[in-house]
Amino acid sequence: MDRCRVQCYDYPTCPDVKAPREEVAYVTCTYRETCIDQPDYLATIDLNPRSPCYCQMIEPVDVFWKCNKGYLNVPRSLPNGDILIANTGDAAGNAKGGFIVLDGETFELKGNWENECETPPSGYDFWYQPRYNVLISSAGVVPKRAGRGFCPNDLKKGIYGRRLNVWNLSCRSLIQCFDLGEDSLPLSVKFLHNPDAAEGYVSCALSGIVYRFYKCEANNWAVEEVIRIPAKDVTGWIMPKMPAFTVDLVISVDDRYLYLCNWWHGDIRQYELSKTCKPRLVGQVFVGGSILRGGPVTVCRDEELKCQPEPLVIKCKRVYGGPSKLQLSLDGKRLYVTNSLYSTWDKQFYPSMVREGSVMLQIDVDTEKGGLTVNKNFLVDFGKEPNGPCLAHDIRFASGDSTSDILA
Repeated sequence: MDRCRVQCYDYPTCPDVKAPREEVAYVTCTYRETCIDQPDYLATIDLNPRSPCYCQMIEPVDVFWKCNKGYLNVPRSLPNGDILIANTGDAAGNAKGGFIVLDGETFELKGNWENECETPPSGYDFWYQPRYNVLISSAGVVPKRAGRGFCPNDLKKGIYGRRLNVWNLSCRSLIQCFDLGEDSLPLSVKFLHNPDAAEGYVSCALSGIVYRFYKCEANNWAVEEVIRIPAKDVTGWIMPKMPAFTVDLVISVDDRYLYLCNWWHGDIRQYELSKTCKPRLVGQVFVGGSILRGGPVTVCRDEELKCQPEPLVIKCKRVYGGPSKLQLSLDGKRLYVTNSLYSTWDKQFYPSMVREGSVMLQIDVDTEKGGLTVNKNFLVDFGKEPNGPCLAHDIRFASGDSTSDILA
């Protein structure tokens, strides 16, 4: 299985040289909540357009973790080669942040990374910047509650996280915490790739806000709102307002563009970052979602769109679900997306996707002027798996990618 790596080279000239086209992708897949009794596995996808197996899966590998922590989430390599994994809950499913450390060679459990007295109440994602000796981590959802699906009555009850945590990387100690608002649910965290840049972004799923975090005087850090995606007034949905549920955030290796996926609304957005404090929307494409024309949801008021988007059909297959996890090629020209978020929530919001299986799509990127286009020649259909339709989630490239490599 691909490991996140720490790359040591000059920025930004070297990424242009060390950017072979991705030929293999690893995608995590699950059968939970699909009524199919099969283990989770890692699918290997052929991404070479010249290959006879293009867009096809080869032999799957069963994947499971054996660890004392309850709910492990995002792994990344540390500068010393060990593997750091964010935790979201304890063994009983209660919210619990913090990290575990695995030996980078043997994958043996070394123990907790953080000082025990400083474990945050919840956790989800993280990124670090070696040159500033800092690690930034986000909050998450109480696992046992999230496992029962999304319930509007859970809002304002502390089920959804609200903190952004700043850590001293070498001392493994918590030095600052930012409260991003009730039920903001900060999830995806990314620093700019430039190792000299002391700034990055965190997307908040329920508020539709992206915050920029940055280093100010001394060793203090600050946050500011830079993107806000408005909610839509709707009927036929679980709530009268549908917020922008921004699950994933990716930054191109050259730090020119930021990409957001919006699982409920169904769109992927491209923002230009020449002014990091004022990202500029330059591309948008819909690849599913809950507001499609002809569906059960009617949009009554929309600050952005004049009409509801059309359903997406690729190679005669209707695409259900919404964009969940993103991965960007090293040259920034191909954005890959899967549409399964969490099996219980998939079943609640997109039952057709659970029945028919999720998909992996390719979005062609205009890296000069900005712009996104769905590649109608690319479709990985996880509904055609030998054991039945399954749900695809995280994407990693064997040759390195925009969410795995940290420049030291």
